Amino acid sequence: MAHICLLLSGAALLINGLGTLGFLPRRDAAVFSLLVGSTQLALGIACLAVGGTAPLTAAGMFLFGTTYAYVGLDVLLGLGSKGLGWFCGMVAAVGLVLAGAWLGSDPLLAVLWLCWSALWGLLFASAALGVTRLDPLAGWSLVLSSQVTATVPALLGLAGLWPSGGGAAGVAAVLLAGVFVLAQRLARRGAAAPPRASEKVAPGPAGRAS
Repeated sequence: MAHICLLLSGAALLINGLGTLGFLPRRDAAVFSLLVGSTQLALGIACLAVGGTAPLTAAGMFLFGTTYAYVGLDVLLGLGSKGLGWFCGMVAAVGLVLAGAWLGSDPLLAVLWLCWSALWGLLFASAALGVTRLDPLAGWSLVLSSQVTATVPALLGLAGLWPSGGGAAGVAAVLLAGVFVLAQRLARRGAAAPPRASEKVAPGPAGRAS
């Protein structure tokens, strides 16, 4: 179940990143976020009901699911993004705790949690603190990290090939550092599609999910 949720997160991060950059209508990304978030929350509840799921794993499923659901509702209901931003700030801090908790047993997952915490931190700064100039960086970071931190690891997990050694974690850390550097360069170049003039949705965190 956890790997299925991670696979869904890869799609949600990509769609939300494209929405943030203006390549997709914000409402489209919001509907998809709500769908993915609701699915992940349902899977998380099912895992707890059946049993056998580690508490840390269940916590991650609920954090992602709640974030995506909140993002979707925030845009569709026009909530204003402030509450979402502060929620992302809390999740960023919790993500650091989870990274530390996984460090001994699963170094690769610990590195992934560090990356996800950074994404949530960007969304906190933008939505809660109003540092909207970070939106292009957040958008490109979501797009570029979506496959590296979610889709590919999910497929490896589903195939029973999840890397468990410290070497894989080191490679992932270097790769993800490169992802953020590339995202920063793309953001500086303003490599984002212009907002659609026909969209009526007020500016907000329409792709602000992690």
